[in-house]
Amino acid sequence: MSIPKLEFPPFHLPPEAEELRVEVRAFLHETLPTVKSEDRFASWNTFSPQFSRELGKQGWIGITWPKQYGGSEKSFLERYVVTEELLGNSAPAGAHWVADRQSGPLLLRFGSEEQRQAILPRITAGECFFSIGMSEPDSGSDLASVRTRAEPVPGGFRVNGTKVWTSGAHRNHYCIALVRTSGQHGDRHKGLSQILVDLKTPNITIRPIINLAGRHDWNEVTFSDTFIPESCLIGNEGDGWLQVTSELAFERSGPERFMQNYYILRELVRVLGRQPAKRAAAILGRIIARLWTLRQMSVAVAGMMQGGKSPAIEASLVKDLGTIYQQDLPEIARVLAESDATTEEDMADFLDVAQYATMMAPSYTIQGGTTQVLRGIVARGLGLR
Repeated sequence: MSIPKLEFPPFHLPPEAEELRVEVRAFLHETLPTVKSEDRFASWNTFSPQFSRELGKQGWIGITWPKQYGGSEKSFLERYVVTEELLGNSAPAGAHWVADRQSGPLLLRFGSEEQRQAILPRITAGECFFSIGMSEPDSGSDLASVRTRAEPVPGGFRVNGTKVWTSGAHRNHYCIALVRTSGQHGDRHKGLSQILVDLKTPNITIRPIINLAGRHDWNEVTFSDTFIPESCLIGNEGDGWLQVTSELAFERSGPERFMQNYYILRELVRVLGRQPAKRAAAILGRIIARLWTLRQMSVAVAGMMQGGKSPAIEASLVKDLGTIYQQDLPEIARVLAESDATTEEDMADFLDVAQYATMMAPSYTIQGGTTQVLRGIVARGLGLR
């Protein structure tokens, strides 16, 4: 039996992408000091409508989308550069992140023209924010077991059920919810649909879920005989599984899968000083080598996607290895800083950063698909199960 090969062909970002990088860096250097944000480090989890509006003015939200919907019709590779620079500079990009990365592309591919015209220009302007309504209590990463039901009624659907880990639902405008519109619970992939939910709709209750760091990013969202108009159905009834799996592809291989806690590496370099000891320099070199390897793998996936391929196995592997790296980094950095920090004042500041990074690290296992699920995808793709 021949085993399929993983491919990460060498790929370099084109000149126009690197030229855009210079523009983005200049914009961030000028803009970030003027932006109010709730956190110095969380970047894609930090909610700043002000920053999202400023980024929208530059045409860098929905950068790959058609101009008729407010996009800039740039390449996926140029979007990659914008993402790298936002994460590398801890820009407070959380307000528009989900809408830009996956909700907007989902509407572009499957939404009605009415939905596109109403929603997409507001996203690109940095004025419309989205949550993901996939996970449910007791379902884990098994999306096919969702129980939230949208029962067809005259003019729309009556929705009952609960979603959890719904990031930003307490302050975002919309949620795209995966629901059952037909069939029985045991039908698994059949009868699933996606609906566009205005989070201010009556009979929706949003309760906070406080994470280990004491932040209110996540929520439990409960639908209680909630009426959703028929015009809010995304795509065709029953096509939800196809749609949601294509949506997940946007999550798994981008820079956010190895740069979410890049801030701790930046802080580590600062506290070690310009001339770290030989041992510290060696450990730091190994950390950066891991990061650069992940970056090259991720860029290769971006190049394949730009070329029209669907590298699902490679994307899953980038996410898995990125999770391991990001969970290893806080402890390695803490131990190294404790032994080699240049001043006590630097160390005190660094420990605040390390503590936050350590408390956030467990969540990386879940985001974009759990480690176990992704390893199953890789194993199936290689013919090992």
